[in-house]
Amino acid sequence: MVKWVLIGLVLALPAQAEILAGHARVVDGDTLVIDAQKVRLFGIDAPEHDQLCKDAQGRDWPCGEAARDRLGALAAGLVRCAGRGRDRYDRLLAVCSAGGRDLNAALVSEGMAEAYRKYARDYVPEEAQARAAQRGIWAGPHLAPEAARHGPVQTPPGACRIKGNISKKGQIFHLPGSRDYDRTRIDETRGERWFCTEAEARAAGWRPMGS
Repeated sequence: MVKWVLIGLVLALPAQAEILAGHARVVDGDTLVIDAQKVRLFGIDAPEHDQLCKDAQGRDWPCGEAARDRLGALAAGLVRCAGRGRDRYDRLLAVCSAGGRDLNAALVSEGMAEAYRKYARDYVPEEAQARAAQRGIWAGPHLAPEAARHGPVQTPPGACRIKGNISKKGQIFHLPGSRDYDRTRIDETRGERWFCTEAEARAAGWRPMGS
């Protein structure tokens, strides 16, 4: 009986998180290398290394380079990364800290990365604060990093630019400049459509994203 109790206790213990610590080399705004191990910062998505964003005056600025440089500054000195698993490229997904500061949270809070809602919602509050303050990438329009990786933005067929998308959440419309606008693709063969005004979209039975 004692033997089986001990086995049960061992099985009930949580798996030991993979920990890396050392001096980091920055690859881009959300990727580090420590001791030859590539680390992808968990729960965030930074602009691609060559990506441009718009500032409040509509001018291009190198947001990808800025995110990389900011991570480099934050990660100066000793970095500690606590693993949350691995991705399909065998990179360690991790929450990393330096000087007692959560690097993942800092990048999102400063507007240097988005909360990567597709995989986690840990940093949604930090993103909301950055958006409200128009910090970093939120100062003007920008292409979501995931959309930048997947190709150019879909061009509206004419002046009607509101995207009526059908998803598991139902019939949702996305306004230009909204968070998911650039990454949303309209497939009219599936019943999705473009709208000229928000009132038109609502009248057709679509509701705004986030409602």
